[in-house]
Amino acid sequence: MTVVGSPLWLWTSRAVSSAVASGNLAVILKAYRNVAGITQAALASVLGYDTTYISMLENGRRVIADVPTLRRVAHHLGLPPHVLGVTDHSDADFISMIKFGESTIRLASVARESGHSAEAINELWPLVWRLEARLAQGHADHAAVQLLGQARAMLGVALGDVLPEENLASAARWTGRALTLATRLDDIDLLVCALRVHGNELRKIGKKPAAAARLQRAADVAPASEHGAVLIPLARALAELGDVEQFDTAIIGLQRFVDSNHGTPLVNSFVVREVHLRGLLVTGRLHEAIRLAEADIPDATGVAPQWQTIERVTVAEVFRASGDQAAASEALLQSIATAESTRLPHQIQRAMRAARGSLPEIEAAGAAALRRLHLTLPAA
Repeated sequence: MTVVGSPLWLWTSRAVSSAVASGNLAVILKAYRNVAGITQAALASVLGYDTTYISMLENGRRVIADVPTLRRVAHHLGLPPHVLGVTDHSDADFISMIKFGESTIRLASVARESGHSAEAINELWPLVWRLEARLAQGHADHAAVQLLGQARAMLGVALGDVLPEENLASAARWTGRALTLATRLDDIDLLVCALRVHGNELRKIGKKPAAAARLQRAADVAPASEHGAVLIPLARALAELGDVEQFDTAIIGLQRFVDSNHGTPLVNSFVVREVHLRGLLVTGRLHEAIRLAEADIPDATGVAPQWQTIERVTVAEVFRASGDQAAASEALLQSIATAESTRLPHQIQRAMRAARGSLPEIEAAGAAALRRLHLTLPAA
């Protein structure tokens, strides 16, 4: 166990990362006491030494060389043994997991963007489980916590794709756990990512003010390269809150981002058009929404299947509001077909909700698709 009163997150701080990187026990002991706020006497008591010996270790006048003692000291300090030059099979295995963990997350991201969110979840679960176990054991080294934050965020996003609406709170919980870690780390990229995905999942379960607050914070601190990715969910949240002026400002920002960056897989003309359409509809500007819906559709090459499904539902809602039931029905059938083939149940539910009251054939088609999907979806 770690010293009583010392923070579990001590070694995640960038302020002590240089001490850990040094591998020097004297430097590490001083950093530990400084951040944990304990005296040499308190540390000596926990490690089973006297205060003089701790002082000599910190001054470099004594050196611990035997492996069992180094392993015991590492355990009490909450450090992986390899930091003090001690390796064993389990520690070497953990180092390998850290090394390949980022590759797992990248591959999961690619799988999700290709419409295979369930496969992404299957890849992420083992990684998250092992990292969570590491944290539970009191080993909160920076690399492990940073990787866990990334894995939690990606897992939450992928769950947000495949879970039905009634279970989407699970996705919000996972992204919230990512944000908990991100707020403790000096890592702006992870913080922006966690704020963005948690804000979006909160928005999806109806917690709009909380969602907007997190997304606005993300926009405030995001580097220019990530600004477009944050503005997508922020624009949605602002529209749902009825903030027309700020929504329009966000759309202008998105259009400028696309023009200057030539678009990305997440932020491109196709996606921005959908966000704009929905915002116009939600804020009561139907005529503008109809004109945009009837305009040429931007190239969707490389756009994730979930966005293509979302776009069809949004277009259908615009057509239905305008009284064009046939066009709405056609768009919703396209949405359901794409959502079923890529296992996106809550998008099918959105299509059914858009059809409710006037398009019973769409509701029936959606219900049948959900029955088929429920046979293969993972448990929440």
